[in-house]
Amino acid sequence: MHIIVVGLNYRTAPVEVRERFTFEERDLPLALKQLKQTKSILECVIVATCNRTELYAVVDRHHMCGHHIRSFMEQWFKLPREEFTNHLYMYEDDRAIEHLMRVTSGLDSMVIGETQILGQVRNAFLLAQTYKTTGTLFNMLFKQTVTLAKRAHSETMIGETAVSVSYAAVELGKRIFGQFTNKTVMILGAGKMSELTAKHLYANGADRVIVVNRTYERAVQLADKFNGIPCSMDEAIRRLHEADIIISSTGSAGYVLTREQVDQAMQRRKSRPLFMVDIAVPRDLDPAIASVENAFLYDIDDLEGIVETNLEQRRNEAAKIEVMIAQELDEFKQWYKTLGVIPLIRTLQDKAASVHEDTMVSLMNKLPDLNDHEKKVIRKLTKSIVNQLIHDPILRIKEMADDKHSKEAMDMFVKLFALEERLALAKQAERLADEEAASAMKSTKPNHAAQGMAQTATAAVNGIAAVTP
Repeated sequence: MHIIVVGLNYRTAPVEVRERFTFEERDLPLALKQLKQTKSILECVIVATCNRTELYAVVDRHHMCGHHIRSFMEQWFKLPREEFTNHLYMYEDDRAIEHLMRVTSGLDSMVIGETQILGQVRNAFLLAQTYKTTGTLFNMLFKQTVTLAKRAHSETMIGETAVSVSYAAVELGKRIFGQFTNKTVMILGAGKMSELTAKHLYANGADRVIVVNRTYERAVQLADKFNGIPCSMDEAIRRLHEADIIISSTGSAGYVLTREQVDQAMQRRKSRPLFMVDIAVPRDLDPAIASVENAFLYDIDDLEGIVETNLEQRRNEAAKIEVMIAQELDEFKQWYKTLGVIPLIRTLQDKAASVHEDTMVSLMNKLPDLNDHEKKVIRKLTKSIVNQLIHDPILRIKEMADDKHSKEAMDMFVKLFALEERLALAKQAERLADEEAASAMKSTKPNHAAQGMAQTATAAVNGIAAVTP
């Protein structure tokens, strides 16, 4: 089996390409199902953000897997592959694992060290797990990766300096206007990104902030936090001429402001400059707005490099995280090498436990006068004997899992401890469970009401821990 990732991000594709490869949240369950049913794919997770779309997969063979995933993208997004293949990257095995760890830790983000991607990867995994498109490898890998990212942010200072896309937008505004005092700022959207933007604006002297949202109640909630003015979208169009600065981050599928609307507002502004930053993907603001005289439009790609000073400190901390990633990669590879012997070890442990229990039942029948304390002591001592007897064989077979003769060693292990029948029964039960799960998945229609399950799913991920004797 192999682990691969196929994707595009802000480095390989401009925003006008990335916005054509966004997944609607309500469609993700169906997309996961279809990707899982793609030839050669055994497990899959889709990570989709404003700056990247990445498809992670466990495949049974890597020779044609890139072709199959590109075919899925071609069909899902209804675009000929010739239009996007040049923007794609594909990593396999160690590089794919390392890439996932770097992405989740924020080292591959436009703003290095940002933490939002950690939650996005975690939610993507939990959603995939909810819809049963993950298995042994991804349950372990994504759990380990999320834990690593949390540790990276807690054990280093990579997140100490204020750097984010919203911060970059505000910094760009400061370069244009100097200060925000006596400037009217209009924020389109009331989500997390907009709240961060409002926070930075407020800290930099903005004393008049208009918060616009399609849901007026949400606009009120955010405006109250910063002494702002709530506003509906329709009203915002009428008051557009009041704004000196517009920062937009909505979840709209189309443009929320057009060139004509901005042109009309500029006529009422009497050519006073209007600064606009679109930090949404897909874009909120019609790119044609840039042709309006004295309207200065920037999109998310223009923000890269705005916060270079603070990024330098983050780069220094990133070097520490790279070391942590290398260690975690080695640990995952070691776990993967022992994956083949885990069923053998568990079967031996189950057999030993069964023999111990049968012996205890026989012993209690022959010595009925034992009191509870004596029974407890005997059970503890006999269990210790059993565990000591299988301790060394288990250690040896785990060591031999990395040997070039590992298959012969495992076959001999099975024969020496007579585990054939138990292993066969376990494989049969596993096969039946897989067939039932596959049947249930085929018969299940996508449930749009379940799209939020990833956010409410338990944080305890069912990873497979390495077996210790």
